[in-house]
Amino acid sequence: MVKTIGVVTSGGDAPGMNAAIRAVTRLASALGFRVLGFERGWEGLINNLFRLLTPRSVGGIIQLGGTILLTSRCPEFKTWEGIRKAADNLAADNVDGLVVIGGEGSFRGALELSRETGALIVGVPATIDNDVYGSDETIGFDTAVNTAVAEIDKIRDTAISHERVFVVEVMGRRRGFLAATVGLTVGAEVILVPEVSIDMEEVFRTVKENAAKGKRSGIIVAAEGVGDTRRIAEEIEAKTGAEVRLSIVGYAQRGGSPTARSRLLASLFAEEAVQLIMQGVGNRVVGLQKGLITNISLEETCKNQKTLDTRLLKLAKTLAT
Repeated sequence: MVKTIGVVTSGGDAPGMNAAIRAVTRLASALGFRVLGFERGWEGLINNLFRLLTPRSVGGIIQLGGTILLTSRCPEFKTWEGIRKAADNLAADNVDGLVVIGGEGSFRGALELSRETGALIVGVPATIDNDVYGSDETIGFDTAVNTAVAEIDKIRDTAISHERVFVVEVMGRRRGFLAATVGLTVGAEVILVPEVSIDMEEVFRTVKENAAKGKRSGIIVAAEGVGDTRRIAEEIEAKTGAEVRLSIVGYAQRGGSPTARSRLLASLFAEEAVQLIMQGVGNRVVGLQKGLITNISLEETCKNQKTLDTRLLKLAKTLAT
């Protein structure tokens, strides 16, 4: 029978991670289990750094951004020796189940760890990139979208007042889920994502056509992974004659108080994760599919890539005319 559950937050932080820690701790504690929170991501497992989590110790954190357990990049965990240390520590601490709260990279690490440990591993998707295969939405995505939207709404005020075009860079080194959703919801005239090759001639044409229609201001939302956004802004200005500025939203998207949506997903995902471990089921990733809380295998999540819905880009373009 499962007696101890471990919790770790790995990779980039996402708003709602604390809500997930809280939910896992209180749900597991209510069932009589000990909960250990490993600190600084995989580093905590390798160095056996943990704290006992209780219903009281996680009080007052549901509204906090970031993660009380801290997180870090851990190159050592990419080695067999590092993974072996983590597995040995889980065994020494009598951890029967481990809840990994993180994103795509975290789950790849969890898959490697699962091959060396007898602990039941369950992943809880928490990343502003929203790129976890098997879940329509991840914890923190809604918060990041709303943060970016709030900033871009302010930028548009200046764009209109000065008749400028703004290239606004949002996060997304490899994937464009954030840029696509943000672009559509702020009424961007152009959205640039890593999944779709940039046709600069089309971008120039859009800016020129808008100017001809009397629309001399505009917003171009670009995921950071599309390349040098400063160069893109300069090229648009040179080719169109428009006054173009670059604004980078930056790390603000990763922080802040999680929205009700992010807190809700954190609670629902945590419930599914604890139930899976209770039932003796491991190597799973919980998620949201078509409005239902479900789960798929950890290996399936790691082997597949979530597809960006490019219809959002087409819809945004039509709505911005």
